[in-house]
Amino acid sequence: MTVAQGAFHPQVRRSSADEQRRLAAVRRYQVLDSPPDGAFDKIASLAARIFGTPMATVSIVDSDRVWFKAAHGLKDISEIGRTPGLCASAIEHGEPYVVGDTLADPRTAAHPLVRGGPAIRFYAAAPITTADGHRLGTVNILDTRPRQLTRDRLEALSDLAALVMDELEQRLSALRTVAAERARRADAERLARTLQRTLLPPALPPVPGLDAAAAYHTASVDEVGGDFYDLFPLDDGRWAFFLGDVCGKGAEAAALTSLTRYTLRAAAIYDPDPCTALANLDAVLKGEFQGDNPRFCTAVFGVLDARPDGSFAVRLAGGGHPPALALRADGSVEAISTTGGQLIGLLPDPHFVQAATRLAPGDALLLYTDGLTEARTADGAMLGEDGLTRHLSAHASEGAEGLLATVHDLFTDLGTGVSDDTALLVLSVPPGSAHSPVQENR
Repeated sequence: MTVAQGAFHPQVRRSSADEQRRLAAVRRYQVLDSPPDGAFDKIASLAARIFGTPMATVSIVDSDRVWFKAAHGLKDISEIGRTPGLCASAIEHGEPYVVGDTLADPRTAAHPLVRGGPAIRFYAAAPITTADGHRLGTVNILDTRPRQLTRDRLEALSDLAALVMDELEQRLSALRTVAAERARRADAERLARTLQRTLLPPALPPVPGLDAAAAYHTASVDEVGGDFYDLFPLDDGRWAFFLGDVCGKGAEAAALTSLTRYTLRAAAIYDPDPCTALANLDAVLKGEFQGDNPRFCTAVFGVLDARPDGSFAVRLAGGGHPPALALRADGSVEAISTTGGQLIGLLPDPHFVQAATRLAPGDALLLYTDGLTEARTADGAMLGEDGLTRHLSAHASEGAEGLLATVHDLFTDLGTGVSDDTALLVLSVPPGSAHSPVQENR
């Protein structure tokens, strides 16, 4: 082993390009100004114990300073200027660097740590060297009295420097893994948001005499959910709407959601009867997904029919879906039950249940997926349909946007208790609304 010690030798300065590459390697390991780390502290302590010195450090050499990642026995010193003689000179050598008596050695006699506190008289260092040959810093041992080291002892110091390098490599590997995972999650989130937007209408169309609003609450930002909704005109002046939830998550759920949404739109054009629309969807799902991999969904499909008095007649059918809630102008909440309607796409001969109601001026209809009612309250209990009804009864709202805000407040209250995606669709008749006299649709 070659040792840089003894008489003064002119310091070999690296070229500016070499130094820039070395500093780039320092930056690559992201160690400068990092918090204390027990592994490096132990190495500094071990160095002092092995060599019987009162002080030992693990240093990283920056462009204009020497920063101590770990320091044993040095009080209140976390960094020093890049003054030649000690650490700043040690990284210029590919082998251990030893100064037996700092006051007698012209390389170190004027160094601040020699002339001032802590009055260093002995210094030895081994470079912390990367696999591609860049010296990031040194492992140092320091004493307040002159001394000498044998070559065998210096090999132990080099071993400690190699151990520091191993720790830095492991730390860099962990940082890269975390960064890659963050990038993967960011890409997944962007993809999920983009794909989710394609599965939902970009905006609800304006319906004369009606306010409509919709929202989608995402439980997981990096996974595509299977909730869907839509509102669209029929050829005879009526309006159709639906809301539902397909089984599963991810790409398969996205494909099923797309198929379901466009099938219901096409079914409504063919025959807008709510039960017939769900039956047609059931037939399509069974035709597409046969055998041991059935795909199914729940849904509510309805038709709005404007009346001359400003109200809307509503007929809707449900297949395995929670009931719609009618919020009346007087503050009461009424469940429009389609209980008994069965899952769509799963059973040999499913039964769908139809219901009817009227939305008078000041009334609103709320449709939602079960991510809302399956959310957990602070005591761990499921919110349920009764809990949702109580919340809506206690928080009067005006219009479709007001009702959405009321439900959003509920999401905020539940916090982490919301574990599934939730789609919301609100249809509200403004107070005092009245249409021009028209012939009622049949």
